[in-house]
Amino acid sequence: MRRLRRLVLALFLPLLAHLLSYADDAPAAGAQQQPPAPETPPAETWWPSEWGKDDQRGAANRVTPERIVAASRLIRTGKVYELGRPYEHGMPLPGKRHYSLTIPGLPTNGPQGKNAIVSNDELVSGEIGQVGTQFDGLGHVGTRVGNEDVFYNGFKLSEFGDTYGLKKLGVENVGVFFTRGVLLDVAAAKGQRSLPIGYAITPADLQEALSAAGQKLREGDAVFIRTGHGFLWMKDNAKYGEGEPGIGLAAARWLTDQKVCLIGSDNWAIEVVPSEDADRPFEVHQWDIPRHGVYHLENLDLDELAADKAFEFAFVFSPLRLKGATGSPGNPIAVR
Repeated sequence: MRRLRRLVLALFLPLLAHLLSYADDAPAAGAQQQPPAPETPPAETWWPSEWGKDDQRGAANRVTPERIVAASRLIRTGKVYELGRPYEHGMPLPGKRHYSLTIPGLPTNGPQGKNAIVSNDELVSGEIGQVGTQFDGLGHVGTRVGNEDVFYNGFKLSEFGDTYGLKKLGVENVGVFFTRGVLLDVAAAKGQRSLPIGYAITPADLQEALSAAGQKLREGDAVFIRTGHGFLWMKDNAKYGEGEPGIGLAAARWLTDQKVCLIGSDNWAIEVVPSEDADRPFEVHQWDIPRHGVYHLENLDLDELAADKAFEFAFVFSPLRLKGATGSPGNPIAVR
């Protein structure tokens, strides 16, 4: 009997010790475990998209006829807000991008005929889709995965890239935005004229601004985030370009969870600069554009909207149909 008891103890005690050790390492009851942050490049793939393996429109597909009609009902006073900045010499330009407009000859043509008609034309040069107020298309940003540069819907740059225009994901595929727009005035919600450079806007910040606006986000909305950084435009271009407040990765994830179609802001990159992780620059671009097909509109003027507390409006924007282009200039508008 004693031998049997010793044998049972010899077998049971190591098992008991293992169970106690596991209990010490286990989370307390009710404790919430945070999922690991997604990696870029990711271990998992982000394609095919929810709109099919051949889709080239991304979140623009969320702008359905029903949402267009609903947005039109937001127009009550007919007031129009121009959200685009003037394209002009001396505006802030990132890196080595350039912009130039010239009129080659005054007048450029004429006089002609007995009526002596004359006319002027302009010559514009520059990265026209990526200067000033700019719309980032789905061909703008991708991720190096192994030996391939992969973009929205898993399209490989080696298969669709071309010096004379992208063969897929060109901005001509996007279509027209006519949808509900929502202004999140984060700067005002925090009682500041401008958030400091390097401030990473959090989901809690966005929810605070949303509550202050008395709004709720809906699928297909275009969301506009006012940081106050636009105050520096053409006043202190050096400071405007050296960094910016903007959304962090958690806020980007929160917005894509709301199934928005577009994110705009009064800064030049939508996201916080310097990045939250110095080794992972412009990760919000990678999260929004290739992974979720959500577009960016940068360098906007949101001050008049904010001054009028115009938190909900019809948003209208049609990117130029530049075949094969990575982005588009333009003058997006809000209408109340």
